[in-house]
Amino acid sequence: MPVKKGQELILKIDSLAYGGKGVSRVDDFVIFVKNAIPGQKVRALLYKKRKGFGEARPLEILSESKHAVGPRCDHFPTCGGCKFQQLDYVEQVVQKKQQIENIFRRQAGITNFELDEIISADKIFHYRNKMEFTFSNNRWVLPEEPENVNRDFALGMHIPERWDKILNIDRCYIMPELGNEILIKVKSLVQELALQPYNQKTHNGFLRYLMMRFGVNTGDLLVNLVTAYENTDLLNPLVDKLTKAFPQITTIVNNINTRKADVAFGEYELHLHGKPALEEKLGKLTFEISANSFFQTNTLMAEKLYQTALKGAHLTGEEVVFDLYCGTGSISLFLAQKAKEVHGFEVIVSAVEDATRNAVRNGIGNVKFHVANLDNYFKFGRSKKYPKPDVVVVDPPRTGMHKSMSSYLPKFGAEKIVYVSCNPTTQARDSEILQRKGYGLKRLTMVDMFPHTPHVETVGIFHKK
Repeated sequence: MPVKKGQELILKIDSLAYGGKGVSRVDDFVIFVKNAIPGQKVRALLYKKRKGFGEARPLEILSESKHAVGPRCDHFPTCGGCKFQQLDYVEQVVQKKQQIENIFRRQAGITNFELDEIISADKIFHYRNKMEFTFSNNRWVLPEEPENVNRDFALGMHIPERWDKILNIDRCYIMPELGNEILIKVKSLVQELALQPYNQKTHNGFLRYLMMRFGVNTGDLLVNLVTAYENTDLLNPLVDKLTKAFPQITTIVNNINTRKADVAFGEYELHLHGKPALEEKLGKLTFEISANSFFQTNTLMAEKLYQTALKGAHLTGEEVVFDLYCGTGSISLFLAQKAKEVHGFEVIVSAVEDATRNAVRNGIGNVKFHVANLDNYFKFGRSKKYPKPDVVVVDPPRTGMHKSMSSYLPKFGAEKIVYVSCNPTTQARDSEILQRKGYGLKRLTMVDMFPHTPHVETVGIFHKK
């Protein structure tokens, strides 16, 4: 090995790896450098060494990248929500493009692979329609903060790789500005009313999360207060003061999570104010979104993502379409406007109920939704219950399709498969299987939904050979 753990190195950052770390090399030994961007020369400490690669953290920037910009957020990079606010957005897109192309060449085995289309984000700040903040009595205190800072209260984000420490957030630049005003107000009201934050170690306390959802095209605003137990007498004064301060809030709900699991949804939900759910519009469609429903977190780019899938499906009105991992039916309803018949399949019962309700609300009668665990649902001959699909759309979770589903998918015999993915590594893995099973990748489009983060969406169009 050319380097040793604990060694200080002078490194030139060549590119960004998928996940957001800078990539450097010492005699062909790859080193991933946290918080480093292409074009920088850094003095770095190698803190981890494995077979074939190492990990380092920068100690000093010796020469700056021509792509460097000043990060807008005061919490960057401590927060960890944004990985590279210090990198010019044009270069962020270039790096994501290179990452996807390298992944598909290496994992899907497609030599000389290139993306067919790149759709950059319209807005690079204030684009998220959903944000979650954690209450805690264990605040992460920054070196520059005064010694007498209140360490027993924080409302913000988890420190990366720490489950027990919360960075107190004053302003987040990737959510709407109104959300920051509500965040600051909730902090002051909670402390004024002496409501206790939840303690992850002792599992005592009341308030666990503040979650906000924004209807970008409707103006609706949902606030979800997640608590460790039910006590509306404690919450009502907070709700009253919050709605008076912000009449823009159209819904407030209370999710009760009595479990130790660190998740921002509960076993049940109480309706405290306004409408039962948030409404949002995409194109001609209206969606009802409850606190725990899945919905793409960038509304403006979600429409472009779905239009890309619709364009790739190239529907004429005569096709039967399967939408696998359909969630609350947003893609299904887009497709149903151009298809003969759409069947959506999803394992989460509440999502299927939301999807069905959204279909009725939009007057779309040629779509049906089915509860199905797609890891094994079609292995037992259930496909005979449905008409043969001409087009299959898949939008799996970040882990990709279960191996039995990716192996079964070609057995539908569809002429086209439209694969929407939030993880190019698992999409490339599944693409290699589809190619072996008789489907060629004809087109891959990158849609950048999440500026300043490593995340990206891709839409692959496969044709039956």
